[in-house]
Amino acid sequence: MITQLDPPSLPAGNDTYTHGTLVTGATRTVFVSGQVPWADAEGKVPPTFTEQCRLTWRNVLAVLAEADMGVTDLAKVTCYLADRRYRQEFIDVRTEVLGGHRPALTIIITDIYSADWLLEIEAVAMA
Repeated sequence: MITQLDPPSLPAGNDTYTHGTLVTGATRTVFVSGQVPWADAEGKVPPTFTEQCRLTWRNVLAVLAEADMGVTDLAKVTCYLADRRYRQEFIDVRTEVLGGHRPALTIIITDIYSADWLLEIEAVAMA
């Protein structure tokens, strides 16, 4: 069971993340390696951030599905963005993908391994 931790002593979070995640009774843990927007059905990196973000999330979800897990099993997500200007697009796609599920979340602005990639997402899921 995953419980969101939002202590009243901290500033209120928003609808897309929680300050912490308590996992109880988990018997399986999946560590999802950093997933990148490689590659679409044509074997290419999509040209826009939103397309790259959706593809990267699909890759994360594919790893979870391999372990018979899904979005609601995500306990922690770390996203690396190539530029802070992508922040809102990332939030929009993340909300689209996760719906009302709010894992613990960290966003880091950094250089990404390939200049073509605009983000990378790693995650921890527990069930």
